[in-house]
Amino acid sequence: MKYEVIEEDGFKYIEAGTGQTLVLLHGLMGELSNWEPALDHFQKNYHVVVPILPIYDLPLLTLGVKSLSKYVHRFLKYRKLNQVVLIGNSLGGHVGLVFTAAHQEFVKALVLTGSSGLYENAFGGSFPRRESYDYIREKVEYTFYDPATATKELVDEVFKSVNDRSRVIRILALAKSAIRHNMSKELSRITIPVSLIWGKQDKITPPEVAVEFHELLPNSELNWVDQCGHAPMMERPEIFNDYLDKFLNRILLK
Repeated sequence: MKYEVIEEDGFKYIEAGTGQTLVLLHGLMGELSNWEPALDHFQKNYHVVVPILPIYDLPLLTLGVKSLSKYVHRFLKYRKLNQVVLIGNSLGGHVGLVFTAAHQEFVKALVLTGSSGLYENAFGGSFPRRESYDYIREKVEYTFYDPATATKELVDEVFKSVNDRSRVIRILALAKSAIRHNMSKELSRITIPVSLIWGKQDKITPPEVAVEFHELLPNSELNWVDQCGHAPMMERPEIFNDYLDKFLNRILLK
C-alpha cells in the first residue's frame, strides 16, 4: 500500500486529495489496499478518507455492526466531516447503512457494493479447515468471479487472520452480528441518494440481494458489473469508478 496510514487519537486512516469528502469503508476481510484503485482515481477530484475499522481493537463483548457505526460517528465528528459520501463494500456497506439510518444528516449520499444488511452467504460463518492454506485460498477465490483476483498477498493476509485465535473469534462475532442485524425494516427511512454497484456473479451477496436493496431504498439506482464477484472496486475497478463518477456528478450538481 503506497498511502501512509495516519494514526492520531485512537484513529487510523488514509487521506488524500481535496474537495467533496468520500469516506470508504472496507469489509470484514477487507484491507485498505482493496480501495487502492478507487483512491488513485478519486483523489484527483475529491477528498478521499479511508478509516481502518477497529475490528480487532474494540471490546469483544460490544463488537458488532452497531459499535462499528458508532466508531464511524466518532471519527467523522473528530475530523469535523459532514455531508460526506459514504461508500461501503460488504460489512463496510452494512456499517454505512446502520450509520446512515441513525445519522442521515451527516451523509450526502450512500454507495453500496456487495453490502451485507439483508442477506449474506457469510465467509465468516465457520472455518472448519482454517489451518489448510489451500482451503483458505479456495474460500478467498470464491469471493471473486476471476479466481486470479485472489492474489497470494490477499490469501496470505486472510490465512494469517483466520489462524490467529483472537482475530478469528472477532471475525466470527462480527459475521454473526451482521446476520442478526437485518436492515429491511429500516431502509425506507434512508431517503438520500443511494447507488448500488453490484457484481452480477456475486456469490456472497447474490444479485437478488441488490434487487431487494433497490426495491426497499426509496431513492436508489442499481448498476450491474458483469463478470464480477463480491468486490467490484477490486475486480472491475474501471467499471466501478465509472459508475461512481457518474453518480457523484449527478448528485453533486443538484
